[in-house]
This record gives sequence, structure tokens and C-alpha cells, in this order.
Amino acid sequence: MTDAIRVLLVDDHAVMRAGFRMILESAGDIIVVGEASTGVEAVAAASALHPAVICMDVQMPDMDGLEATRRITGDTAVDAAVVVVTTFDRDDYLFDALAAGASGFLLKNAGPEELINAVRVAAAGDALLAPEVTRRVIARFAAAPADRERTAGGREAGNARTPGPPVALSRDNGVPTVELTEREREVLRLVAQALSNAEIAQQLFIGEATVKTHVSNVLQKLGARDRVAAVVYAHRHGLT
Repeated sequence: MTDAIRVLLVDDHAVMRAGFRMILESAGDIIVVGEASTGVEAVAAASALHPAVICMDVQMPDMDGLEATRRITGDTAVDAAVVVVTTFDRDDYLFDALAAGASGFLLKNAGPEELINAVRVAAAGDALLAPEVTRRVIARFAAAPADRERTAGGREAGNARTPGPPVALSRDNGVPTVELTEREREVLRLVAQALSNAEIAQQLFIGEATVKTHVSNVLQKLGARDRVAAVVYAHRHGLT
């Protein structure tokens, strides 16, 4: 399986890691290359094993998963997407995980297919949130633009990512408008439904590479860091 998705499992419960390993490796295109039981071990393993995706627990000894995520995503030598997988459906964990650079947030009561899909989506460079928390993300970011900018955009002072083209303001009412093509709006609507690139491709009868191009164009035009930020913007401005 030379093209298999390399995964690192991080959880302080050996039984949980064993269960995740069994589920993920049953997919056929995923291989678990290592395990860690603390945040400190996770940071070291991420650097040594070069996983594509890290499934990260939150509550662990030595260093929690949120701090481990922050260190891993901040290490330019590590090119791994982090999916936080936790038992606790808490807003502070959710928003802190996104602020730390996590590419996904999943609850441990998710089904096997959801876990497999989360790993595939993260490996493809996309972001994924559990359906249970998506509405809360949109509500929080829509209500607090300043927090949305810090958390969803990941743009702290001195550490800003180069944004896409600025959003134009209409002359008559000041409402932000974005020049998206009809196809890009269609793709954005499906992204807002938490569909992966592969699922969007099936729905629109186009190639997955074409979908990826459309998503990239949408992110650039919105000046959004990832799919989560794009969906939040789309909901706030009625683009969906």
C-alpha cells in the first residue's frame, strides 16, 4: 500500500487506539504508522513518523491534545493534518482546536465510516466538522466577527496568512459581494453541507480534480483559510 494514507493515533486509552486502528486499516487505503498515549509522545512521533493525518485525543497526561496540535501545526517540518477526536462535546475544545490549527473535529460516538471519511478528507487537504457542531461554529462566528477572524481565519497579528483578493462592497447598500461563478456558488453550497470533494464530484458529475480547483478558487476569492471559514462567510452573507 505505497499510496496508503499514513495515520498516527494519539489517545491515552490503549483500547481506544486498538479500535481506531482496526476501523481505519479495514478501509484498505489507510495504514496506522504509529501510536502515542500523551501529547509529548504525539509531538515526537509526528516528527519521526511523517504521518499524513493525526487522530488526536484532547485529555491526556503530560500535554493535552490541543497544545500538541498547536505545536505540530506550528512545526514547518511536519506536514500532517490533525483531526481532533474527543468524547467531550464542548465549545471550548471545539474552538480551541480550530484555533490551534486542527483540520477536523469529530466526536468519539461517530460511526466507523465517519472516522474513515474524516481521515480521507483531512488527507486531501480539506477540513471537516462533526455534523453536531457545525451549526454552533456558524452561530458563534456569525455573532462575533472578531472571534471569527481570529479562530476561523487563523490570522493573529504577526502571523497572518496572505489573504485572497479583497471582497468588493456594492455602492448602493454596502453589502459585501463576491464574484463567484455559478459553478463556484454551487460547489460552496455543497461544501456548506459538509460534503467531501469526492461527494461533490459525484453530485455535480464532474471530476474530483475539478472540484478541488473550484474549492481553491472559492477560498482565494473569499480570503478564507479553509472550508470552515468559507462556510461561515457564506452563511453570514447569504452566499449559500
